[in-house]
Amino acid sequence: MDLSLLYYSVQWLAGLIAFVTIWGWMPLDNWWVRGVEFPRIQIMVLGVIAWIGMLAFWPNWQLGQWLLFIVLSVTLAFQLRMVLPYTKLWKKEVQEAKDTPEGASYQLKIMVSNVLTPNDETQKLVDLVKQKQPDILITLESDKKWERALHQIEPDYPYTVKVPLDNLYGMHLYSKLELIDPEVKYLMIDDIPSIHTQLRLQSGRVIWLYCLHPMPPSPTEADKSTTRDAELLMVGKHIKENEQTAILAGDLNDVAWSKTTRRFQRISGLLDPRIGRHFINTFHANYPFLRWALDHIFHSACFTVVDIQRMPSIGSDHFPVMTTLQYAPEEANQQEQNAPTAAAEDSKETESKIEEGKKEGEKVSKEHADVQRGLG
Repeated sequence: MDLSLLYYSVQWLAGLIAFVTIWGWMPLDNWWVRGVEFPRIQIMVLGVIAWIGMLAFWPNWQLGQWLLFIVLSVTLAFQLRMVLPYTKLWKKEVQEAKDTPEGASYQLKIMVSNVLTPNDETQKLVDLVKQKQPDILITLESDKKWERALHQIEPDYPYTVKVPLDNLYGMHLYSKLELIDPEVKYLMIDDIPSIHTQLRLQSGRVIWLYCLHPMPPSPTEADKSTTRDAELLMVGKHIKENEQTAILAGDLNDVAWSKTTRRFQRISGLLDPRIGRHFINTFHANYPFLRWALDHIFHSACFTVVDIQRMPSIGSDHFPVMTTLQYAPEEANQQEQNAPTAAAEDSKETESKIEEGKKEGEKVSKEHADVQRGLG
């Protein structure tokens, strides 16, 4: 192979990695900016290849190559800082659950599964639920077809909230544990639901559970991330202001290292059980190199982690994920020290983002209504 071609290809890759990283720093909500927050693992891998490749040609460097290498190193360090917390090299944000005789009665298994509405392999999820026996099952993108299929599990799940929709935002909640006053709310957009409910644990303790699936920024759905960001921050603010013991779960159409999700953690005080453990990359199930974590669970400091696993494919573009938590109020004080804290700027930005989200939500709701009238 022509070494000069390889030399220039490595520089081109280095320049691309640096450009994409800096591009993502722009303070804009447009999908073509916020989208680069998703593939940080992939960007980092390609950046390391470019970094090593440039070193291989070090004797040939001129001033331009030195500058490029410095910029690449800075941007690569930034990507590493975003990704590293989701590895075992980082301090755990949530402690391992202690093995005690009464521990099992304080445990809670939650499975989150974006089923993909057109997916007809419904029995795979039914079989998985019967095998794993989660206490809580949250399905996203579930319509009437999925509701009929999941009727098989209802003898084991007496508490349900069903919101079947054919717009890719249907949502179902199945629970073995008592749901108290569950509500379906439409926080930002009139046809995109979320479920808010209290949940009585086996121990008798009542907590809050929030199930979310906001609209993602993409060329085919939302031009901006504004409503997604606002919905997440609105719920986080509500949890903090009401001092709730809470779990928030769902397909957030965002990654854990995005500026919005990190601000959500600071605003809500909820913890991420993946920090200090490993990636739980749930999307895209069909493309191993193009995967990142879209399905999340965050929780109050009074929970510790028993286990968190990605489940086998059910034919969707998302893998299901199951998290087992243990209610351990004695660990709350220590774990609260691990929770990120909000600054004055976070509160100000949250208020601003929520107001922007409401305005954008009204606009999107009107557009969706116009489309439905046109189809009718």
